[in-house]
Amino acid sequence: MEKLFGKTSVKESGGEHWMSVSDLMAGLMMVFLFISVALMRDAMIERDKIKEVAETYQQTQQAIYLALLEEFSKDLDTWGAEIDRDTLSVNFTAPEVLFANGKAILTDQFQTILIDFFPRYLAVLEKYQPIIQEIKIEGHTSSRWNTGSSDYEAYFNNMRLSQSRTRAVLGYVMALEPVKNKHYDWVKGNVAAVGYSSSKLTYDKQGIEDEQRSRRVSFRVITNAEQQILKILGAE
Repeated sequence: MEKLFGKTSVKESGGEHWMSVSDLMAGLMMVFLFISVALMRDAMIERDKIKEVAETYQQTQQAIYLALLEEFSKDLDTWGAEIDRDTLSVNFTAPEVLFANGKAILTDQFQTILIDFFPRYLAVLEKYQPIIQEIKIEGHTSSRWNTGSSDYEAYFNNMRLSQSRTRAVLGYVMALEPVKNKHYDWVKGNVAAVGYSSSKLTYDKQGIEDEQRSRRVSFRVITNAEQQILKILGAE
């Protein structure tokens, strides 16, 4: 065994020098240690980059929320609206103001609100456009439909209704003069109309569906945080 594994010979000009297996293993351990330290350092650098992006993302979310709140805080009660800090959504939650029951035609009152709201909304978000991936106009309904409808029928009837309503909202705001004159191309490329039917219901504290608040229209900002992470990590 010693002939096979016990010693390793290294010839030098002055003769032979014998290196034990333990010395060889110690050398290999040092090499592995240096590799581990290098990998750990790279991992820590990547972690710090991701942490930096996360902190920047949170700061940006907060800045957008505060900008929207500053602009619209005096109007929210009048409009029957609220701003959600976590989702950056402006939610219009007074269904009687928005559409007639079961219809996708905007009420005169909601048209008046949109004339005031949407150009100001775009103006607030203008400086954040480089980090905005998309704005979704979201249509939500309650789970209720005509008596006698199955859950399946109610869901897809409400799906058609919510989609029709958001398309009506998008079509209306894109036709507004301030939007056509300044923001038309950006809105066309970055604002989407999405109908969610009753998939995102609102519940009260007892866990019971709040039908009125479930029937809402939301304007939601979605940032490109994931793209920013990939960019900072050098993946793009």
